[in-house]
Amino acid sequence: MTAHSEPATGVLLLAYGTPETSDDVLPYFTHIRGGRAPSAEALEHLKQRYEYVGGRTPLLDITQQTARALEVQLTSVGSYRVFVAMKHWHPFIGDVIPRIAALGIRRVIAIVLAPHYSRMSIGAYQRAVADASRRLATQLDVAFVEHWGTHPLFIDLVAEHLHRGLATFSSQSDDSSVMPLFSAHSLPLRIRDWNDPYEEQLRASCAAVADRAGLVQWRFAWQSAGHTGEPWLGPDIVEYLDTLHAQGVRRVLSVPIGFLCDHLEVLYDIDHEAQQRAAALGITLRRSAMPNASPALVATLAAIVGDVEHGELDTSSVAA
Repeated sequence: MTAHSEPATGVLLLAYGTPETSDDVLPYFTHIRGGRAPSAEALEHLKQRYEYVGGRTPLLDITQQTARALEVQLTSVGSYRVFVAMKHWHPFIGDVIPRIAALGIRRVIAIVLAPHYSRMSIGAYQRAVADASRRLATQLDVAFVEHWGTHPLFIDLVAEHLHRGLATFSSQSDDSSVMPLFSAHSLPLRIRDWNDPYEEQLRASCAAVADRAGLVQWRFAWQSAGHTGEPWLGPDIVEYLDTLHAQGVRRVLSVPIGFLCDHLEVLYDIDHEAQQRAAALGITLRRSAMPNASPALVATLAAIVGDVEHGELDTSSVAA
């Protein structure tokens, strides 16, 4: 608890979730699928991906580290408690919301650790928070931050990591020979039928980073599409490497702007699958560092909380 006497404001950091052991993969995958068990083949494929990255990802650890650092920063200016909840694994959103209410906290600022909004992604977090809030005996007022992909501190953070990534390439030629390749998680193509803002927000983020970093050229591709039998947004980053190769590109810096920390979509999909394809093509592929629990990300999240408190950032209301 903080030393401030006024009632604490809760800050809820939301993330996707990750299994902790091989035995967790089945119930985790089943939860993602809305209670429908995956096929044996799909389950084995996901298990193999986790085994490749060491059996688990550091997503939960990084999120908890971020929460602890953010609480320290916020409590220097007010009364705050920071909590972590996951959409598809422990600690589940439905379990954390009652714990927050039991502490006497009545106001919560919810931030998903994914900067860009889609009804399919961020919208699912909103629905989970709303469902958990409705089951409470007392009202919990939740201000939900729907997107923050063009926040100036986030743009600064990504631009700085991009510059550091470019600096890892040999100085034998200038940075213009390295192609920055932004990427984000693909979603089913049908989101375009809804006029979903996801693609537009990502384009705005990439353009802002490119402007801040002074990029002469850059590209964007999608990654980590699901195998659901319907078309997903493309081109996929692994296939797009062939396109870049055909255009004469031989050095690529991967910038996964749609993600904030080292987890499966980064550690496997970029660092293994994309890296394998790049090597086969004779492309040198490197990746910019993820924000993880860095002071720069913590400062960004603290600024977002401050913006909400001062009415400078739009939020949606989730109340019981």
